[in-house]
Amino acid sequence: MDMQLSVKGKSIEPSVTLAITAKANAMKKAGENVISFSAGEPDFNTPENIQNAGIEAIKSGFTKYTPASGTPELKEAICNKLKRDNNLDFKSSEIIVSNGGKHSLYNALMAILNPGDEVIFSIPYWVSYPELIMIAGGEPVMLKTNENQEFKFNSSDLDKLKTNKTKAVILNSPNNPTGSVYTREELQDIADWAVKNNIFIISDELYEKLVYDGLEHVSIASLNDDIKKLTITVNGMAKAYAMTGWRIGYAAADEKIIKIMSNIQSHTTSNPNSIAQYASIEGLSGSQDSIMAMKGEFDKRRKIMADLINSIDGISCMVPKGAFYIMLNSSQLYGQEIEGMKIDSSVDFANLLLDKCKVAVVPGVAFGDDDYVRLSYATSSENINEGLSRIKELLGSK
Repeated sequence: MDMQLSVKGKSIEPSVTLAITAKANAMKKAGENVISFSAGEPDFNTPENIQNAGIEAIKSGFTKYTPASGTPELKEAICNKLKRDNNLDFKSSEIIVSNGGKHSLYNALMAILNPGDEVIFSIPYWVSYPELIMIAGGEPVMLKTNENQEFKFNSSDLDKLKTNKTKAVILNSPNNPTGSVYTREELQDIADWAVKNNIFIISDELYEKLVYDGLEHVSIASLNDDIKKLTITVNGMAKAYAMTGWRIGYAAADEKIIKIMSNIQSHTTSNPNSIAQYASIEGLSGSQDSIMAMKGEFDKRRKIMADLINSIDGISCMVPKGAFYIMLNSSQLYGQEIEGMKIDSSVDFANLLLDKCKVAVVPGVAFGDDDYVRLSYATSSENINEGLSRIKELLGSK
């Protein structure tokens, strides 16, 4: 029988980042010495105080259902964190706890979009943005940014794409995959535009703790009450606290928005993992020393990787200001043949690196920009030195 399956479901593309990681893992399992720069998660273990809080939750029987939108205790900890770190005042009724940051983004889009509403976001983009928008019935509108502008956009760029269907802008700072960080002045420009045009801002701040070179992370919602009312601030435990597998994200927004998000979540997933919620209270409220130690290590690796890339002929990169990624510009190599392989795209270059020197990167086409590949420095300095040494040897032989 010819089954008529969901047109929407069939239109959703699998994550290219997961595909590359799977291929690299298969090679590793086969005994090959693969160095992977494709990871989207810290290589550190969850800090011990958070681990212990999770263990205590299990021993104390904290393994039952919780309120669908999260426990009151965790919401209170999130409110305290937002005040302490972001100068944002929220009540518990303006907070939702979800199954990871991605789930919070999904809930937010489902809560504000009607069929055909447009959502603007920048290229290069995190791979799930267009897919999540389409799942929610919206239309992705992509804004091309340039490396010489640190991959950032402004109100003039947004004006060129705004239509009467524009509903929201996704702002990701610090940015995955570029590592860009928006300044307070740049955010004020975007905030003024959003307020003027009555357009929502979905502010993805998952990497807020990973900002370097003395820069500060600024939450756009903290600029004034008008932009706060239009902003859905999304964050989570995954990146800063090395809690990717615990699956805890959260969002803060106007109570009317949070109520819709909570209703949607109550019928799709119900509550986030109770043990992970308990551990997250410790993460947000306990010692932050391990967070600063991880940030310091990422900063060292960032500098090593950027210096090595920019020492190799034919490739280059912007030194990122945040997160743990570098966008390596591979476009100078396009049209060349290297080790018998023709290089015409980021996929070609990624396959060249994986096949010829056993280094895994993510093709930039996954992020909407084929001139780049993404490297993650969420790996050891030894791996960074060895992997870039292999790439230098390969490209030096072309």
